[in-house]
Amino acid sequence: MERRLAAILAADAVGFSRLMGEDEAGTLTALKALHKELFAPKVAEHRGRIVKLMGDGALVEFASVVDAVNCALAVQRAIAARNQEPLRDKRIELRIAVNLGDVIFEGSDLYGDGVNVAARLQALAAPGGIVLSATAHEHAAPKLDAAFQDGGSQSLKNIAKPIRVFHWSDAARPAPAEKALTLPDKPSIAVMPFDNMSADGEQDYFSDGITEDIITELSRFSSLFVIARNSTFSYKGKAVELTQIARELGVHYLLEGSIRRAGQRVRLTAQLIDGESGSHLWAEKYDRELEDIFELQEEITGNVVASIAPQIEIAEMARAQAGKAARFQSYDLALKAQARFYDAVRMGRPELHKEALDLATEAVTQDSRCAHGLWILAFAQIEQYLLRWGDSPELVLERAWQATERLFEVDSSDTRAYTARGLIYFYRGAHDAAVADLRRGYELNPNHVTTIFTLAWCESLSGLTEEAKAHAALGLRLSPRENELWLCVAYLALAQACFAEGDYAETRKWAELAIQMHGRAPIRRTLMIACCAQAGSLEEAEGHAEFLASFSPDFASSLLRGELRIYKSADENSRLLDGLRKAGLSD
Repeated sequence: MERRLAAILAADAVGFSRLMGEDEAGTLTALKALHKELFAPKVAEHRGRIVKLMGDGALVEFASVVDAVNCALAVQRAIAARNQEPLRDKRIELRIAVNLGDVIFEGSDLYGDGVNVAARLQALAAPGGIVLSATAHEHAAPKLDAAFQDGGSQSLKNIAKPIRVFHWSDAARPAPAEKALTLPDKPSIAVMPFDNMSADGEQDYFSDGITEDIITELSRFSSLFVIARNSTFSYKGKAVELTQIARELGVHYLLEGSIRRAGQRVRLTAQLIDGESGSHLWAEKYDRELEDIFELQEEITGNVVASIAPQIEIAEMARAQAGKAARFQSYDLALKAQARFYDAVRMGRPELHKEALDLATEAVTQDSRCAHGLWILAFAQIEQYLLRWGDSPELVLERAWQATERLFEVDSSDTRAYTARGLIYFYRGAHDAAVADLRRGYELNPNHVTTIFTLAWCESLSGLTEEAKAHAALGLRLSPRENELWLCVAYLALAQACFAEGDYAETRKWAELAIQMHGRAPIRRTLMIACCAQAGSLEEAEGHAEFLASFSPDFASSLLRGELRIYKSADENSRLLDGLRKAGLSD
């Protein structure tokens, strides 16, 4: 026996048992063709050695971890393209993991913890996705053309210590449109992320927050079509022609600029661009004290509106004066809380979530009328209730209600207040009141994509499946390059609607896409457990159940105990719980 350090790639076909049950001969033929025509050539191209094939899986050894990860990326991208071919009957997806570790080499086979970890990690990958161990990521990341997201530490079956993992999730992102989207029938604009020109690179959160607030201000105009924040932020740091961005997002106008912050002073430059010709329509430079930041946002918004939609009454711009934070410090804390909250949700880390709550609480303590702080405080606690983290869920939901009530007191026309209250109504079982609040929020701001996605999500669980599908499609048009955290809500709404309609195949399709975008979310995992169990794929159901337990251990049990209910319909809820019990889960 010989020991050596090696990069190990483990691959496995998604839903193989189900595919075999549907068409044994066709599935085997498709799998063999995939191996011969795509997988084996890619492995050879990247200097790998196939150690063994195991039914629907493969184990591959590489001398270089960079070669191993690049091979995984090449395979997944090639499979995604292959599956788009219109005449291809069988579309097979793989889960892939790469680990760098010590292995035992005996004959032509490999053994040891390095192999075992790779095999276990593979189950954590989403369909079409890749998971790296921390050691593999550390060595390979600087040399890759793809970004991997930190998935935190995960406990793996029969592995003594938790393993920190990193996920690649670009495989399921819709490809950029090859032709320009149809322009809306009203003035349309995308606000690009303002460049941080400050000496401190950590001030990105500030320039990002200012950009988002300008988007929010513009979104209040029902006579404008405003692209959502996350779609424009997908271009951050990339050298892309503005005219190309306008075509890909389907808008006529673009707003871009930069922010330089030094002490208590801020300099902001902004330009309004014609997306078709690339010409400048308007430009301005502002020097302000930070205490005047809210007046600056209104001034920029007013100039933009006056330039692209002169028919809009200036009076329409005025938002409730009480909704503005009185202190810049509290606003700054609220922006930090928001950034920490998004990190906590993406990585499934309760400790980051607590930091977000502490920052939001401090923001509201400094300024009781800080609307942004109250929104984050309410929304973060609603998410905490869903994930069953920390304190009593009912106590957490009551705190969210209190923060929402305070947000209404600050600004009774704030879309976010209706969105938060709608979610709380939903979790308290008042489905009709939830839908009503979310629709009111949508009426107040028809461009607020968070509200639109949330409305689709709520409708899909309340028996309004057609409305849910329409609102999910609308949200995706408003934000055609949405990031994972919100894109997956649209996919989840579609999965929930399909489950309500009894279409388990479509449910799995949308749920798998939602998981690919963001895997640490309980409802989509629960849908997959139920669907897999109903189809007899118990091993696959077990994998989803293990992953669910890794970040929200009490979620499934709370459903089975009746403490938490997802579907309004007794029949739909019963089918969901029946699937969980078939998968072996109990309260």
